[in-house]
Amino acid sequence: MYYTDRGIEELEKRRGDEEVSLAWVSDQLRTFTDLHPEFETAVDRLATWLARLEDDDEE
Repeated sequence: MYYTDRGIEELEKRRGDEEVSLAWVSDQLRTFTDLHPEFETAVDRLATWLARLEDDDEE
């Protein structure tokens, strides 16, 4: 288990039954990046990866 898995598991446990829009997730990522600019690259990579998931299926 990676260290980050604990945060992912907490997210799933606390909010796993909620439905949110990708616009909401985008807003939260922007807010997080504003508060923690040192994570800008990681957040950008995650957002890009999520945005392109469907593209991988087409190749």
